[in-house]
Amino acid sequence: MPITCPLCLVCGETAEVPGADRRRYHLCRRCFLIFADPCQHLSPEEERARYTTHENRIENEGYVRFLNRVLRPMLPYLDKGMRGLDYGCGPGPTLSALLRRHGLACDDYDPFFASRSLRPPYDFIVSTECFEHFYRPNEEIRRLCDLLNPGGLLGIMTERWATLERFATWYYTRDPTHTSFFHEKTFQFMCDRFGLDRLWQDENRVVILRLRD
Repeated sequence: MPITCPLCLVCGETAEVPGADRRRYHLCRRCFLIFADPCQHLSPEEERARYTTHENRIENEGYVRFLNRVLRPMLPYLDKGMRGLDYGCGPGPTLSALLRRHGLACDDYDPFFASRSLRPPYDFIVSTECFEHFYRPNEEIRRLCDLLNPGGLLGIMTERWATLERFATWYYTRDPTHTSFFHEKTFQFMCDRFGLDRLWQDENRVVILRLRD
């Protein structure tokens, strides 16, 4: 039965590919997103329970070092007085506290742990280890762009897949809350669809984008 890609929304352009667990995965030939079969998504209760096991707090030095992988390259593009959003902050908001140390205001949002009213438009949004959890990436990314000022920045941390051979044994697919997997070409598709320019990226995890004016 044809399946619709949750990013480009095209139906019938997917091929099933193996991952490192028993879930079914679909590769979209148009935008190169790989996504887990929707029938195998966790329930909200199961998903939330999984997140509560994470030790993602500012007291965890390893976690702070991890967040600095996106914070350090993003800081040169930010000015004091800007207002940002940590989208998907988790149960222990940390990135917003680190940003405040640099004189930058930052709200926290998480659908499970900090589901509160937002105050757009924002000058920047940072989303760390969140995109891989999106069930409906087209909807979520559109929402993020709508929350930004024109010219606003979007800092994303999500490990990118490179080859189908590696994907078949990739540790990233062993986490049942990971449902969307982005390729280099997926980010190019996103830029074209949502009006974004790529400012910076590392080898495989961090991308900094700017919303076009």
